[in-house]
Amino acid sequence: MPQTCHSPTPTAQFDVVISGGGMTGAMLAYRLLTQANARPLRIAIIEQTAAATDDAKPTASFDSRSIALSAASLELLHDWGLWRDLKAHACAIKQIEVSDRGHIGKTYVNALDYRRDALGYVIEIEWIGDCLYQKLAPFAQGEQPRLTWLRPDALTGVTQQQSLVELTLQSGVVLTTSLLVLAEGGDSPSRALVGIDCSRDDYQQTALIANIGLAPAAANSAAVTSAAATSAAHQYKAYERFTKDGPMALLPLPQHRFSLVWTTTPERAAELKLLPEREFLAQLQHEFGYRAGEFISVGNRVVYPLQLKQAKQASAHRVVLAGNSLHSLHPIAGQGFNLALRDLQALSQLVQQHTDVGSYALTSQYQTLRLQDMQQTVWLTDSLVRLFSNASKLVAFGRTIGLTLLNHLTPLKTAFAAQTMGLTPLRAQQQQLRLKPEHVKPDQAAPDPVAPQSTSEPSASEMS
Repeated sequence: MPQTCHSPTPTAQFDVVISGGGMTGAMLAYRLLTQANARPLRIAIIEQTAAATDDAKPTASFDSRSIALSAASLELLHDWGLWRDLKAHACAIKQIEVSDRGHIGKTYVNALDYRRDALGYVIEIEWIGDCLYQKLAPFAQGEQPRLTWLRPDALTGVTQQQSLVELTLQSGVVLTTSLLVLAEGGDSPSRALVGIDCSRDDYQQTALIANIGLAPAAANSAAVTSAAATSAAHQYKAYERFTKDGPMALLPLPQHRFSLVWTTTPERAAELKLLPEREFLAQLQHEFGYRAGEFISVGNRVVYPLQLKQAKQASAHRVVLAGNSLHSLHPIAGQGFNLALRDLQALSQLVQQHTDVGSYALTSQYQTLRLQDMQQTVWLTDSLVRLFSNASKLVAFGRTIGLTLLNHLTPLKTAFAAQTMGLTPLRAQQQQLRLKPEHVKPDQAAPDPVAPQSTSEPSASEMS
């Protein structure tokens, strides 16, 4: 069972310390601990939420929300030995319909067109948490565990020295590590502790997220009958529909369900969250029609304000950022966690290639690899949000033409699909990682920057 460090003396030493035990942090710990042909690493995870009755239980961030795993992410999870356990709880996406409400333009993407069984899969986050924490538990056992949990706790001070980073925790515990990884989420409080700024762009939109039950195929409802075969449950089909208030997505889940992401104004999202179930389903059916079937139930509804958050750097001296601490995206096209998995793929492979896991050679290569992928993915999602949230009739006409051309021009459609499935950026990164360090772009002749500094938690006045 994971062990919690309580005493601040003597100073505990680790190879890698991960701040954040959510999906990104736990996935990284698992990958580093199980990587083939890698030397054994001592890893600590700092997690702000307390364990429930068992430290091996996932944090509160692993809930019933769902994520879409791209084809490239499935490759990584398979290679890391996780997909076999997760697949039983996931649902394939075999077709995607993209439409613009009130306009005729549509695009259809089919897995068979790319000789694939599925374009991706949808899974509830809680299953990933259960799987990861069960697999991590054995590493935290024994007299000399390779994994140490420190929870509930948080970073309050970071001192970056030449060959290590000294960390002070809220509990008074002091740690040293060769590499600090910030995986704390989009509002990462520790970015400021290592001197990394973050840009924020408020979309003035809120996402309402919920699981939606569908009428089974045998239902005798006239509405379901008129919906033809799509009422069966979902026929493994996903929908992305653009409206004037923001995109709506329905992603297929097991047991005749969809995962709904309904992007709208903050005011309407707040109203929708509080509606009685019958009224909510009626509004959803009105907004979406019956092409996806008849909606008969809704689970817990959660709302999230949407912002684009980008760290100005992916690394600092003996520090790297991963997941939402590095990039927090609009949920359009479902790119966020898939981008994070490519963060972890790059970092874990670089750790395998370098003796000093916090060296400048490693952190600078990581920054080069991740910033290019991040910028391209941010551009894609941000452009889609702004293009399809524009009420101009001229822009709407252009969207119609664009969706129609995308549906009929095979080379363009193939390139778009390869990017959104994560295949293009993953292949590019794999190629870069195969290069010897001296061939990777940052100037390897640059000296290892030594900027010893001690930072403490910013005061309320500094944060305002």
